[in-house]
This record gives sequence, structure tokens and C-alpha cells, in this order.
Amino acid sequence: MMSPPIQLGPTKAPIKFTQVEPVFLSDETMLERKNKVMQGMVNGGFDALVIYADKEHGGNFEYITGFIPRFEEGLLIIDVRGNCTVILGNENLKLARFSRVSVTLLHCPLFSLPNQPMDHETPLEDLLASAGLSDKGKVGLVGWKMFTPAAGNGSAYFDVPYFIVDAVQRTLRKEAELLNAAHVFIGGENGARVTNNTNEIAHYEYGANLASNCILDALDAVEVGVREVELGALLAAEGQYNTVVSIAATGARFDHANLYPGYKKVQQGDPLSLTTGFKGGLSSRAAFVIAHPSELPDAQKDWLERIAKPYFSAQVAWLENIHVGMPGGELYDLIEDVLPKARFGWHLNPGHLVADEEWMSSPIYHESREKLKSGMILQIDIIPSVPGYNGVSAEECVVLADSSLQGAIAVAYPKLWQRITTRRDYLCEEIGIELNADVLPLSNAVGYLRPFLLAKTLSLSVEK
Repeated sequence: MMSPPIQLGPTKAPIKFTQVEPVFLSDETMLERKNKVMQGMVNGGFDALVIYADKEHGGNFEYITGFIPRFEEGLLIIDVRGNCTVILGNENLKLARFSRVSVTLLHCPLFSLPNQPMDHETPLEDLLASAGLSDKGKVGLVGWKMFTPAAGNGSAYFDVPYFIVDAVQRTLRKEAELLNAAHVFIGGENGARVTNNTNEIAHYEYGANLASNCILDALDAVEVGVREVELGALLAAEGQYNTVVSIAATGARFDHANLYPGYKKVQQGDPLSLTTGFKGGLSSRAAFVIAHPSELPDAQKDWLERIAKPYFSAQVAWLENIHVGMPGGELYDLIEDVLPKARFGWHLNPGHLVADEEWMSSPIYHESREKLKSGMILQIDIIPSVPGYNGVSAEECVVLADSSLQGAIAVAYPKLWQRITTRRDYLCEEIGIELNADVLPLSNAVGYLRPFLLAKTLSLSVEK
């Protein structure tokens, strides 16, 4: 397809919405979530699911219970009748009474931190048996990801600590099946978590809005001499948990294998990367600390035309063409057409699903026949990598919504709908992106890219 001409010129910055209160998930939403998982169990012929969680990998557990076991491990067992049992360590026993679904509590001190008391220790397989697992014929083990190997059967791969897998296997009868069942939550068109209702969209918009405000504040703070830690401090907000390692990195990265902001000062001409994410959304930028194309490094004088503008064209194509009912492979092919992989070096999925975690799964891959559905929260995630050139990035999150879902959002959450409308108007009127009617921006910075960070009033836009 033909890409529209892209220009660098004066634009207004996006509006930042502040004092946006978190929206809690309702009892009705939590019941809906449980019912979706149980339907997935029926569809897959599972008698029970064993769902693992720790601090970094708690999304599937939290989807049902509403909490994660923080610094410990935990298990949730749900059978096909809907009975739920949680197995928790010493310091999370108190959370069971706050579970959003009714649960039976079992104590496993093995899940506790090193050297803590092992009082009331019971073999894990005995706990699993008391949760009803020993008489089940087909059991799904749910960690945090599906395995889709090019060759082989991904259902036989488990991303759960060995001592737990071993205990589950020893609890089951010899003839029982144990399979990876993460797809019940995050896979395909029918995974319970791949779509969101109005309450969930409002819940996750809080984080997407917050992340974009952080990134806009950090962009405004970029000056020669500012330290990475000063920019990094702007990437935290309202005490919320970051879903990714925050990035504020200037110049050469990963010195001494360091991933975190340091006391390094931003220098004129540096490449700079900024990233932050909260539940529901991530915002990321990569650009140069300069004010004019003439200040680009000698070996990258054509960076604006060679890298930044084509990348932005791909973002425009993504936002203008994605729609409900589109096969994921069609969107993948669109980006390949606009930004050929052989020339621009991207190799990951040009978009993926977002929820409590930054990358949940993706229906967008080569030859994917998975249909994009109303209620999917998606992150624009195209990563060019061209030898000899610094990268460019403007990752943000949107939700796909058909007219019915849009109407429901407008009625249930009028302030959210007003924010979405303002963001859509900005993209059309200021940036020149004609968003597809199904695309609702959840962050304030969708489509906003300053390639030269010292030129704070200039961004890329579609030439009118």
C-alpha cells in the first residue's frame, strides 16, 4: 500500500488527563471472568486447572482471585464445577479472605521465603489431593505462557517450578493427562482474558493513561546534562506497580550489564530511550537528543528519512487499518508491506495483547488466522533494527471496540468516553491520523513522536 507523506513540524502536545481515579473490578466482572474460564475448561475437556502464580507471573491467578501472592508462590485449583482452592505460603494466608471468589484455603510453607518456619508442613501432593486433584482425568497446568514451538507439542511444556510439577504428577492417577492449559486464559480468539468488558477497559485505562503522562513528563524534562535517574523518577507514578523494568537510558546502553537508570548525564547527540508501564498500558520512546537534523551523527545523517519517517508511516497504517474482525495475519502482512522486514529488521509481533502484564500474548503473527475481536487491548509494538542506525519507538496502547461496546462505555463511564473522544480528535486534527472507527486510544500519547528531543514543539505528522 502507498504510505502517506510524513512531515516533521510544529504540533501541539497531547492533553494529559490527571487525577483519573482507579476503577475497581466489579463483582459482576469477577463472576464473568470465572464463568469464561470454566467455559474454556469445558471446551478443552479439563476436569480441573492448577494455576500458578508468583510476583512476576500472577496474571492468570489474579484474573480469578483479584490478588497475587506478592513475594511468595501460590496455586489456585479450580474444578469443572467451579470449586476453588488456594494454596498459599506463610505471609499470604491472610489474603485468602479477600479473594474475589469463594476459596478454600490450604497452607504450604514451602511457598514461603527461605528459612521461614515450616510449621504445619504437609507434603504438597497431599494438599493437592485434598483439593480433589487425585481423582481427575484431565488436568491443565497454567503458568504464565503458552508454548508454540515450530516443531513439537507445546502442551507438554510447563513453565512452573519443578517441585510443583512433580507434586502434581505424583498426585494424579497414572492414566490421567497433564497438559499446559495457559491457552484457556490467553490463547487464540476464545481465551478468557483476550477480550475485556466495559468495566475491565475502564480498569486498565487507568494504567495506560498514567504511563503516557509519565512519558510526556519525561520527554519535557529531557535536557543536556539531566541525569538518567532524574528522568527515571518521572517514570514512576502514584505508587503503582511497574509491569516492566523502567528505562531511562542515554548513549550506549547496558554498560556493566546495568539495566536501570544511573547517574549518567544526557549528552548532546545521544540516543535516548524511555519506557514505563503499568497494568493496562506501556509507553515507550526512543529518539535523539538533538534539535535539528543537521545534528545527527555523521553516519546517520539520513536517520529521519531512513528510519523515523518509515517507522511512523507503519504506525499510521496500523492505526488506520486495524479493525474488529481483521485476521491477525492480515495486520502482520500490512506492516510487512509498509515497513519490509528485510529492510527494517523487525522480527517480533507488530502488536500484542496487554492486561495485567505488558505482553500477554499476540494474535498478530505470520499467517495468523486469529480474528481481532472487540474488547482486545493492544499495544503498538513495531521495533525496527537496522545495523548502523539507532532505533526509534513510540509504543502505546489502544482498545478495539465495535459500536455496541463503544455505546456501553459511553453510558457506563462518560468521563472515560470523553477522554477517548479527546484523544481521537487530537490524532485526527493535530497528527493527521484517521483512526479506524474501531480504535479507541487508552493513552494520551498514541501517535505522538518527537524524533528530536530538544525540539519540544516538533513531532511527526501526516502531511496534509
